[in-house]
Amino acid sequence: MAEQLTAEQLRIVPANQAKWADIQAVFGERGDAHTCQCQWFKMPYTQWQATPWQELEERERAITHCGEPSPAPTTGLVAYLGGEPAGWVAVEPRVNYLRLRTMRVPWLGRAEDKDDPGVWVITCFVIRIGFRGRGLMGELVSAAADFAQRRGATAVEAYPLVVKPGERLGWGELYVGSASAFARAGFAEVSRPSERRAVMRLDF
Repeated sequence: MAEQLTAEQLRIVPANQAKWADIQAVFGERGDAHTCQCQWFKMPYTQWQATPWQELEERERAITHCGEPSPAPTTGLVAYLGGEPAGWVAVEPRVNYLRLRTMRVPWLGRAEDKDDPGVWVITCFVIRIGFRGRGLMGELVSAAADFAQRRGATAVEAYPLVVKPGERLGWGELYVGSASAFARAGFAEVSRPSERRAVMRLDF
C-alpha cells in the first residue's frame, strides 16, 4: 500500500507558477496523458484525433502560461509531493471547453445555460506513476474548487465515474475523477446521465 501524503509534503500551485517541465513530468513520455496534453475537451473529436501530439503540447503550453505567475491566466493546477511534480488537474470556465457543448453527459435532464461564464469545470486529472493511491486526487479536487471560486466562479462541476465498492479501474478510465472524491470535497450529485457517470456540482 502506498504511503499516505501529509500536509507538510504537499504543495499545489496554479500551472503558471509551475515549470513546463514539471507538467510534462506528470504527463509522462508515453500513454494517454502524453498524447492528449489535456486537449480532449478543447476541440471536436475529429480535429483532436487528426492533431499531432506535438501540436497539442504547444496548445497546452500556450494556455497554461507556465513561468508567468502574474498576470497571465492559466488553466490548471500542479501538485508537488516532497518537491517532486506528482499530479495535475484541469479547471477553467465551462464555456472554454468546446466539446462539452455537444456531449450528452453534462446536459441530460438539466436546464443549464451553456453560455454561463460563471460555471467552471474540473475536467481532467493526471497522477504521476509512483504517486498514486495516496489521496492526491481528493486534494486536487479541493484545490481546484478553491482556485475557481477565488477567480469569480459561481459554481464548479465535474463529470466523474461512479466507482463501485471494490472495483479497480486503471488511470486511463479515471482521468475524469471518481464521484466519491468529489463527494468528499463537498460536491453534490445533481444528475446521473448513466450508471457509470455522475454530474457533481459545488455552488458558491
